[in-house]
Amino acid sequence: MVKLHFAMVCASNMNRSMEAHTVLKRHNFKVSSFGVGGSVKLPGPTADQPNIYDFGTPYKDIHADLSRQDPELYRRNGLIMMLERNMGVKTAPQRWQETRSVPFDVVITFEMSVFDRLIDDMLKREGMHFKTMLVINIDVKDSDEESKKAAPQAMRLCQMLEGAGECWEDKVEDVLEAWFRETGRRPTYNICTS
Repeated sequence: MVKLHFAMVCASNMNRSMEAHTVLKRHNFKVSSFGVGGSVKLPGPTADQPNIYDFGTPYKDIHADLSRQDPELYRRNGLIMMLERNMGVKTAPQRWQETRSVPFDVVITFEMSVFDRLIDDMLKREGMHFKTMLVINIDVKDSDEESKKAAPQAMRLCQMLEGAGECWEDKVEDVLEAWFRETGRRPTYNICTS
């Protein structure tokens, strides 16, 4: 079986991409994860008071900051548990646009605006000698419940792509159609080359 390198991407590299990263890592996939936003935004005490951090701020530092602010609130809304999960996977949220080398075969995004930003970034990188890369979007609401439903489905898609064998690129449409019939989620995709 061919072993592909996957990237999971959402806006802040906190919830959807990290849940999928966790599930794929647990099943021994070669996987990384990223965000495409300008900063890491997490819910705050009110909708107009988000907690904002720079990419690269360690998850443990964000955890400590939220625990100092209002541990009960952030435990109740799931942020403390989410950060504890993330700390077990990697050190800090990473920003896609700051990644110089993009050695991925397949990138899965979890929101159309994230997909668009990632494709725009790849177009700006033209001529930087990247290989062909499949970018797939699966629309997933940014909630704990939905990310937990979508992560095993993302893993299933990765299994199907790897299971397609050496010529997996020629079977993308068939794999995506079979995955859609299995999950009910209609993916969007693009092939990036440079």
